[in-house]
Amino acid sequence: MRAIALFSGGLDSMLAVKLMTEQGIDVTALHVHIGFGSRGDVSEQLRRRAELAGAKFRMVDTREEYIREILFDPVYGYGKNFNPCIDCHGYMFKIARALMEEEGASFLVTGEVVGQRPMSQRPDALKLVQKLAGDRDEHLILRPLSAKLMEPTKPEIEGWVDRERLLDINGRGRERQLAMAAAYGWEDYESPGGGCLLTDRAFSQKLRDFVAHEEFGVEDIDLLKYGRHFRLPGGAKLVVGRHKEDNEALQKIENPDYLPVRLPIAGPYSLLWRGASPADRELAARIALTYAKSDPTQHYSVQVGEEEIEVSPFASKAEAQRYFVLKP
Repeated sequence: MRAIALFSGGLDSMLAVKLMTEQGIDVTALHVHIGFGSRGDVSEQLRRRAELAGAKFRMVDTREEYIREILFDPVYGYGKNFNPCIDCHGYMFKIARALMEEEGASFLVTGEVVGQRPMSQRPDALKLVQKLAGDRDEHLILRPLSAKLMEPTKPEIEGWVDRERLLDINGRGRERQLAMAAAYGWEDYESPGGGCLLTDRAFSQKLRDFVAHEEFGVEDIDLLKYGRHFRLPGGAKLVVGRHKEDNEALQKIENPDYLPVRLPIAGPYSLLWRGASPADRELAARIALTYAKSDPTQHYSVQVGEEEIEVSPFASKAEAQRYFVLKP
């Protein structure tokens, strides 16, 4: 018997997989890559965690489709931030269902826990996810961590899975999951409560600002994950690295809509929207310099794309911070 498990790499998804593999189910741990799950490439980390739980790992990249079909027009709206969780979960199950024949799977598994997430894991919300996934009648979605609190699913009714070996976890507490992880000897798992960037207030605020000024695409996702974000008076976006890791990440971004801002002294790596006006380009150079080891009484030659701009930094960071996208 085979199953496909939605796999985030978090503790709940690892435990859901483990509960299945302990019952002799061959599991494919499927990670649906929508682009907002982490700040870096964690595919090998996810593979390692899936294997730790006894599953084969598979990842599918659905970023373009997700942005086009789900992110900006969710049927059931958003949570506290820019998180269309109900629609997102339903979408991921649709992806998994489409792969069942290819994988030879008879049912689907998820690490969702009843009552854990305020928007998407209420009992009524789980039914909406079921509806979006096209599973309202077949009942192929099994939630092993909370199965005993729910109506039996087809895998249980047909005897593919022993319901007595499933759990009745409820609510936001993680004590039982952490105790299980300790019993299995697991140390490599995502901290409880971590996860999607769309649930993060700061990331959501940057995304809302972006779509208010520009069309959003796959190539823009990573741009929002790093640095200080500024919206300049002429409408241009400027991203200024905060530290070494930011600078390295921003240098790796290949986005044709953005120009590098290079300083002649030690300081942050920055990216500026290519369509910036001359005034915004000059301001971007000043802001980048302000976060460098610069002297406000001196002029510096800053390279913005192929253009050299002579400017001085602001006397204080407070002047630059007037253009912050993120507000207190």
